[in-house]
Amino acid sequence: MNRTVLDLWVGIFVAIGIAAVMFLALKVGNLSSAHLSNTYVLQAKFDNIGGLKVRGPVKSAGVVVGRISDITFDPATYEAVVTMNVDGRYQFPKDTFAAIYTAGLLGEQFIGFEVGGEEKMLKSGDVIKKTQSAVVLEKLISQFLFNKAADGQDTK
Repeated sequence: MNRTVLDLWVGIFVAIGIAAVMFLALKVGNLSSAHLSNTYVLQAKFDNIGGLKVRGPVKSAGVVVGRISDITFDPATYEAVVTMNVDGRYQFPKDTFAAIYTAGLLGEQFIGFEVGGEEKMLKSGDVIKKTQSAVVLEKLISQFLFNKAADGQDTK
């Protein structure tokens, strides 16, 4: 095999490697799953969003039904306002409950919809009234330690 054929094969393998790295980077960054074409906008207000990020998933029953499009702070109510683009194929009742969950112990955070039973459905621009903020691990640990310290002082 002469030098030019060998260089050609090395170039082909390098190009395939670069394409594979780009594919993995897009998958990890959730940039390749922008196939939601017909969407409607919902908003929810939370006291604490933890590590929630724009482009994070919105799930119902474990299925991705939308993406977080914007996170802002409302200075009037001191709450975080999360704007979500929900796939138009999925409709949710007005009494749907939005909660912030963590995938695994230290995984990414996402919004989960717990479906209610009302017959009227949410429309574009509606605000989800029932929400549950993120559970902050540091806050739980500090409360646990504070309670243990208080228990230790009471026994004396």
